[in-house]
Amino acid sequence: MNPAHLLKAIAFAAEKHSGQRRKDVEASPYINHPIAVAAVLATEGEVFDEVILVAAALHDTVEDTKTTFEELEEHFGLEVTDLVRELTDDKSLEKMERKRLQIEHAAQSSVRAKQLKIADKICNIRDVTVSPPADWSLERRGEYLRWSEKVVDGCRNINTKLDQAFDQAIQRARETLSLNP
Repeated sequence: MNPAHLLKAIAFAAEKHSGQRRKDVEASPYINHPIAVAAVLATEGEVFDEVILVAAALHDTVEDTKTTFEELEEHFGLEVTDLVRELTDDKSLEKMERKRLQIEHAAQSSVRAKQLKIADKICNIRDVTVSPPADWSLERRGEYLRWSEKVVDGCRNINTKLDQAFDQAIQRARETLSLNP
């Protein structure tokens, strides 16, 4: 594992996401999210695969900024770019179709993509639980949890530690939000 490669990816993502904010009440810097995803992979999932960690830092750049896959490949190589491509939603599709496709594609995803997807959902669930978007009702938060479970169901049995962290995040969210499964 080359830490310089990961730091380069974080710096790249920070530049690409500069000015973007999360939808939480505090409007926290967007870069906090990809860093959190990489941290969950490394610390909770014990994933030390450089390709996955670099892709975690970059996973939303094409989807949410003007970054191209060609640009990612130039800076980070084909392996990282292909993993980011595998995780990138087609923003030309309606939101509900994108959500449906995430569920459908989860089971066919690569081992690396499955782990990254679980870590992404763990971070999003934690955020939706403790600092949700200001305009999200309790019902919408519950819908997000249920949808996340459907996505993650197709990603399970690759990394037991990530599966357990996801289950704990869902359980805490339900308890905190007083939601039934």
